[in-house]
Amino acid sequence: MITPLFRRSHLPTHRDERGITMILVAVCMVALIAMAALSIDVVTLYLAREETQRAADAAALAAAKLISVSGITGLADPDTDPSSWTKICGGSTSLASIIAQAAAQENGVAGSAANHVTVTYSAGAGPGNQDCTPLSAQFGVNPLVTVLVTRDGMPTLFSRIWSRATNSVSATATAEVFNPSNSGSLTPGGDVPPVTPRCVKPWIIPNTDFQTGSYFVNPTSGAILNQTIVLNGGGSGNSGIGEALTLTNACGVGADCTAQENSTPGPSSYIPALISPPAVAVPPSCASVDYQNAIAGCDGNTVYACGTVNGATADLTFNPGADTATAAACMIRQAGQDTIDVSSYPFQIKAGPSNPIAPSNQVITSSDSIVTLPIYDSSSNLPNLSHPQVTIVGFLQVFIDNVIPGPGPATGSMNVHVLNIAGCGNDASTTLSAPGTSPVPIRLIAPQ
Repeated sequence: MITPLFRRSHLPTHRDERGITMILVAVCMVALIAMAALSIDVVTLYLAREETQRAADAAALAAAKLISVSGITGLADPDTDPSSWTKICGGSTSLASIIAQAAAQENGVAGSAANHVTVTYSAGAGPGNQDCTPLSAQFGVNPLVTVLVTRDGMPTLFSRIWSRATNSVSATATAEVFNPSNSGSLTPGGDVPPVTPRCVKPWIIPNTDFQTGSYFVNPTSGAILNQTIVLNGGGSGNSGIGEALTLTNACGVGADCTAQENSTPGPSSYIPALISPPAVAVPPSCASVDYQNAIAGCDGNTVYACGTVNGATADLTFNPGADTATAAACMIRQAGQDTIDVSSYPFQIKAGPSNPIAPSNQVITSSDSIVTLPIYDSSSNLPNLSHPQVTIVGFLQVFIDNVIPGPGPATGSMNVHVLNIAGCGNDASTTLSAPGTSPVPIRLIAPQ
């Protein structure tokens, strides 16, 4: 028998490969499960990091809002008036720090409150301080609040298989408060960045304090002249934050305001602003004309350019008394309006029975009774025009206690308390501005 030239090698049969596929599938499944588990834990930590950032943002803004509405910015420096500043931001037991802690805790992280919330204050670059009172004059004009929120012991689903160590996430947010008053003395070049608040009410008031007869703000630098905090409304010759005023209709009971041409309205009186339509009121039932809409709602079209010559226009073609009384009473829900307690500082605003959000008598930081008014440079008489242009040198934020209804000579008058003063002078920067809904605006900024 002839031997074949090529011998057939012994090749494995399919019967020999049985079980290999199952082993490969098992190995792949382990790898896939490990990758899926790692992805789930990574996503969990990522979402927790986002929740931590939201908690830090909310906490920083809450503390900044408290500083803004306190009325203390632009007054005495923290290191020269520590008694007032201590109550606002003087350590962990101060109001701003307490509110920041509460806001951070309310914004849960992975279903639980944050473990650690640290609140610090600073004046520009550099490390923060938990007590703001040693800080410089710059902090009094432009406070910065930084909040660090940390959540330890983060729950994970699978990574604990490889490690017993716990995970933690943290985030930092910084919010600033800005009052332009006298800020030119602290900025390079001496520029005063003016504020440009929205929803300003159309009541232009002269730069004259009723109690003292002096300016509210220095018409050149914008510095606040009465740098005091007064209790119980102050009194004769005693003015500042907390001062009680009666804003009166400068036009009297005549058919229009033409009597104010070539004159200066008296202290604590107002003339109507020329509205740039359309002004929107919510609810619409509060108003029927643009002037009333600008009071009862938010007038975002009329510009009050602080520190710019002829930055606003008055309207002396009508008498605002009855319109003011109707719209302002509706705005504050006069039948059950919010109230303010000025017997001690910081002042407390409490919800009234008609407050649509908060229960009656609860302490609040926002209210429809808080309004912003433009202050014009009244160092010279108004022009002899029906629509005289004026220079806005600052803003007054007041709390409306009540509106005096008509008919009568006091129709359209309002009893108010001063909450904030912000001045920009008559020569502010034309390249910088600080927008917001308040004359002392707040905003989140990038970490310093």
